Amino acid sequence: MIYTLENENVKITANTFGGELNNLISKDDSIEFLWCGDAEHWKYHSPILFPIVGKVINNSYNVDGKTYELPQHGLARLREFTLLEENENKLSFELSYSEDTLKIYPYKFKLILSYTLLENGVKVSYDVENLDDKDIYFSIGAHPAFMCPLKKNETFDDYYFEFNKKENSSLMDLNNATGYLNRTKTEFFNDSNRIDLSFDIFKKDALVFDDLKSNTITLKSDKNSKELTMDFTGFPYLALWTKATGAPFVCIEPWYGHSDYSDFKGEFKEKAGIEKLELGKTFNASYSLFIK
Repeated sequence: MIYTLENENVKITANTFGGELNNLISKDDSIEFLWCGDAEHWKYHSPILFPIVGKVINNSYNVDGKTYELPQHGLARLREFTLLEENENKLSFELSYSEDTLKIYPYKFKLILSYTLLENGVKVSYDVENLDDKDIYFSIGAHPAFMCPLKKNETFDDYYFEFNKKENSSLMDLNNATGYLNRTKTEFFNDSNRIDLSFDIFKKDALVFDDLKSNTITLKSDKNSKELTMDFTGFPYLALWTKATGAPFVCIEPWYGHSDYSDFKGEFKEKAGIEKLELGKTFNASYSLFIK
């Protein structure tokens, strides 16, 4: 089911299926910032990645010596959430463990996904609660896609990303044939805070960073004054992605966790970037989107 929130400046819609944000609209000019979900290119708008980000080796992983299987980016984006809260400024959706989820992810959890209207945007919050009788392990991340270009008679190459600090970060090397990470890095930034967009820079798949100094990133254009800013404070990884073959969107993805390294053979709790949540505890994370 689709729910709507709006104020004087912003209108959003969110879907109980996948708990997914479907629209982010500037009301003064009716410009849609969020990708439309056209399946010809990519059928999602802004899926949540849980309890894995990216891929595990051969879509399988081990917990206490037992093997389980999960598809890329996990189970949450493929599940129906229930409405937990609705008021004039906030929507909250809930997904809890079930006999079905325990077959592929052997931990008892509650996941709450909330959308809170801001004056010129939306705050997206994640709360993961440990309902088990032991520590649980997971990764979680966001995968929102944004229209690029935003307007007709523009091209993808008219746009660029701008970080709030100058960076010297390298890329974590992602194997586009397998979706796994190599234990190598490639130099990328050289005291710069700008990435000029082209499909060519995504020819090896996503750009994945693990040591950025910045906590905001803005999508801008050389042809118009519209801007989309994400505040991803606290997230240890950030990925940027579009289809290298060409698509009219670009993703900004803050992550807790990432795909397996190609040589990883350990237990799930030993996976790089994994989060450990103790009995009775709740994990909290959030990012915010601002439009101009």
